Amino acid sequence: MNHIKTSLIVALFSLLLSTTNSETIEARNALVQFMQKLSPNPEVIWGWNTTSDPCNHGWKGVSCHNNSLTIKKIVLDGLNLTGQIDATFLCVPKNLKVISINSNNVSGTFPEEISKCRQLTHIYIHENNLTGSLPVSLSQLSNLKTLDVSKNGFSGNIPDVSRISGLVTFLAQDNKLSGELPAFDFSNLDKFNVSNNNLSGTVPDFLGKFNETSFLNNPGLCGKSLSKFCPSQAKKKGLSKKDYFIYVGCTAIGVIVVSLVAFKLIKKRTNKEKKNIVKKGFGRDSISTTSSDQSNANRSEFSITSPENGKASRSLVVLSNPVVNELKFDELLRSPAELVGRGRRGSLYKVKLNEGVILAVKRIRDWDISIEEFKKRMHRIDEVKHPNVMPILAFYCSRQEKLLVYEFQQSGNLFRLLHGSQNSESFDWESRLIIAAKISAALAFMHKELQADKIPHGNLKSSNILFNNKMEPFISEYGLAEVNNQDQSFPAQIDASQEINSPAPNNAFHADSYNFGIILIELLTGKQIQNNAHDLLRWVNTAITEEWTVEVFDKKVVSEGTNEEQMVSLLQLALKCTSSSAEARPTFGEIAEIISSIKKEYEEKFISSDI
Repeated sequence: MNHIKTSLIVALFSLLLSTTNSETIEARNALVQFMQKLSPNPEVIWGWNTTSDPCNHGWKGVSCHNNSLTIKKIVLDGLNLTGQIDATFLCVPKNLKVISINSNNVSGTFPEEISKCRQLTHIYIHENNLTGSLPVSLSQLSNLKTLDVSKNGFSGNIPDVSRISGLVTFLAQDNKLSGELPAFDFSNLDKFNVSNNNLSGTVPDFLGKFNETSFLNNPGLCGKSLSKFCPSQAKKKGLSKKDYFIYVGCTAIGVIVVSLVAFKLIKKRTNKEKKNIVKKGFGRDSISTTSSDQSNANRSEFSITSPENGKASRSLVVLSNPVVNELKFDELLRSPAELVGRGRRGSLYKVKLNEGVILAVKRIRDWDISIEEFKKRMHRIDEVKHPNVMPILAFYCSRQEKLLVYEFQQSGNLFRLLHGSQNSESFDWESRLIIAAKISAALAFMHKELQADKIPHGNLKSSNILFNNKMEPFISEYGLAEVNNQDQSFPAQIDASQEINSPAPNNAFHADSYNFGIILIELLTGKQIQNNAHDLLRWVNTAITEEWTVEVFDKKVVSEGTNEEQMVSLLQLALKCTSSSAEARPTFGEIAEIISSIKKEYEEKFISSDI
């Protein structure tokens, strides 16, 4: 009797759970009305009706999440649909991620109500007869990654979709769009095309990532990136003679005032320095602070003393960058600083300048490299620029220590995203693939350009993959590897003994491959390196030997219904990268090509496959 009661309770609980989590009747009714707006008789032709379950009863074009309870994708490509899009009904299902209505004859406008589909990641309405303006509300779709509105009749301005930090594809060619381009971050985009429109204004430098074919047949567009240069803005508005003299007079007065103030400050500082020259290195590892109500709280004491002559040195080399174009060493020393990290060979400071610019200052001690060689290396790295490699803004070098100045990135790093407090449910498989693809492509570029100079990264790890405010990944601290007389450097995450017997001068580049393999394993497993990378790698190899490979993958990724073959392919690449034989490891050119093909396969299957 008790057994029967228990079974009944379990059955009722299961039924309740199924009812609670399945697509609601309200959602089914809404979707049927959405389909009726696109095509007459959807119940007869496509199997959409209010009495059946869209996930389990064969609704045309509907795919559900792996729990088979809620709708994930609606793909209605090439079905000769002739109606209109009604987003009010479309957005009732709360977990819809993809809507694709490519290659139909859908007419009307693209409704503002599309912003109610909060979970949308991909919108495809390519090749239809849609007109009117693109909805301004598109910018509210914070999860959007792909927007394809090409080959329609859209007019008006492009909404500010550049505000969407995760957008990687924007295709709007073959429309009638006008006005200026939003402030797209071209380094963040993988696919972009606005050709054959009526756009005007300046095209920002897209760093060679896209060619002119992405902007063709827009007579009003101009810019350094295109073959058509923009007219000088200064010529558009001249100054009258009266305005000219007023301007010159004010400028002269300003120069005199600034000169007097500067003279007094320099005189005061010189007298102070003569009385007190601190004979220590850059700052102190323990930051000097006062009580919180004093103005100099959290201010670190920075100074440089030249060991050659005992006199204070101010030889900060500022590289060509608008962020710190006028930065002086004294300004850097006086600015409030916070110690944010300390390693075996140095410390990292967060420094805030008076203008509000926040910098990261890496302080390295006891690096056995000559001053001339260090300067040569920094200038060479500065010459080789990639949009996903953090540029060096300035540097200082003495015998005892080196300083490197970067722009401070507020959004943390990959290590924290995977393992720390900023861990996010939205860090899905596609996001991980994009990061792996961009970082591998950046390293392939840097290795190719710096191979002859023998400058690898040398300390590649997840905490050195930083993010800007748009969550675009950057490789930090490139080229700060300690090099010995044999021109070998070793992975920071593995024992040097694993590499030390190899005489190959390219060993340091192989070490980068190893450490990138560990990063791939972190992305795939979501697990943190505890003592060293060997333990994590040993665990993965054991899992494969025991034939429970799927168990190694991050459950958050698996729960999305991610294609297992793609995860296994990336895992196989990670294992090749971490081969015990340095020579057996793939180059970054090969690594980037493999990841790019996995990413391309994912993008193709995301729409066509039924999960």
